[in-house]
Amino acid sequence: MLGLGADLLWADMNRLLAFLFHQGVLDEQFLQLQQLQDHTSPNFVSEVVNIYFHESEKLLTNLRSLLMEREFSDYKKIEIHLNQFIGSSSSIGAKRVTSICIAFRAASEQDNRAGCLRALEMLEHEYCYLKNKLHELFQIEQQRALAAGVRYPMQQHQ
Repeated sequence: MLGLGADLLWADMNRLLAFLFHQGVLDEQFLQLQQLQDHTSPNFVSEVVNIYFHESEKLLTNLRSLLMEREFSDYKKIEIHLNQFIGSSSSIGAKRVTSICIAFRAASEQDNRAGCLRALEMLEHEYCYLKNKLHELFQIEQQRALAAGVRYPMQQHQ
């Protein structure tokens, strides 16, 4: 028997997901990722997303470092990092992060350093928002799994 807590946590998860979809933070690719998760790999989505976070942190650091160089002029390096960011973000369904990366890439294609710096700020902000919301989702999911795993012992009649 599922505990009432697990049902409430399931509803919280669904509300948060619906909110993130409504805001355009996530898209259907995230749902496809969730469909790959099953009892044999119950942490699949969080593991994939944590790899994404790890790689994204490196990309953000590289982008910031490049743009902060006094004699910066290598917009092709920026575009390479952004293409990686676009690919990984779209693969987990991070819709708004992907959109900002595309706008960022457009600024870099025009050698627009000021536009790139603005886009980087927007990207860092949106990435942090995504990271916080997905961590919140995974915490609720973990609590739900624990609550669902609690079984009440059957009363033995003597």
